[in-house]
Amino acid sequence: MKRLDGKVALVTGGARGIGRAVCEAYANAGAKVAVADLLQDDANATATAIGGMSVAMDVTDLSSISGGVASVAETWGGIDILVNNAGIFNMASIDRITPDDFRRQYDVNVAGTIFAIQAVVPSMKKRGGGAIINFASQAGRRGEPNITVYCSTKAAVISVTQSLALELAGANIRVNAIAPGVIDTPMWDIVDAQFAEYENKPQGQKKREVGEAVPLGRMGDPRDVADPCVFLASDEARYITAQTLNVDGGNWMS
Repeated sequence: MKRLDGKVALVTGGARGIGRAVCEAYANAGAKVAVADLLQDDANATATAIGGMSVAMDVTDLSSISGGVASVAETWGGIDILVNNAGIFNMASIDRITPDDFRRQYDVNVAGTIFAIQAVVPSMKKRGGGAIINFASQAGRRGEPNITVYCSTKAAVISVTQSLALELAGANIRVNAIAPGVIDTPMWDIVDAQFAEYENKPQGQKKREVGEAVPLGRMGDPRDVADPCVFLASDEARYITAQTLNVDGGNWMS
């Protein structure tokens, strides 16, 4: 028997990068997986590859969230696992932070997490419980220059995880988070380009530097994050809730 046999999982931002790796790992562990993303072509490709379903979802739109959740529940009878992976990143020094950018990062990274949880909780309660995994970041563990807004959103995700874990414990719904370090995904190419501008470095240099600075000596692979995500969703983690697991090669110790 596989670790997630009989479980239904919804993964936001599941089309590419870490999200796709989580979808693949969940499918390999026996779960039925719904790939929720704005990038429908990529979501369809991921869903086809794993034998799952794709869901068009904008986590900043409550009707889009509720519609996506309803679609999965109607197709497979409910939802047992939610992974809040959808997120965005932008650098800005204090003189460049704009209200629009501030709101956009909070709308996706924080509000998107909260309202996706709100949407799946009724289904999980009907099924006798569930597991929710939120994506924080090592950036939520410490401040970093020129990333004030992003760092604060990920710190908020850690706080949301703790509060909702306590609130939902009585319903047998576990809420945990993962704080990845530097993971080699398409998003890190965007991050690298922004660091190149702010630190006046050739493109690619920052990416090499952060990989070399990791105690384990390399950037993470999306699969390095996906496997712990399987564990947190499984019955092996049945007594774990309100925790944020660092998956960062030793960058942060807590």
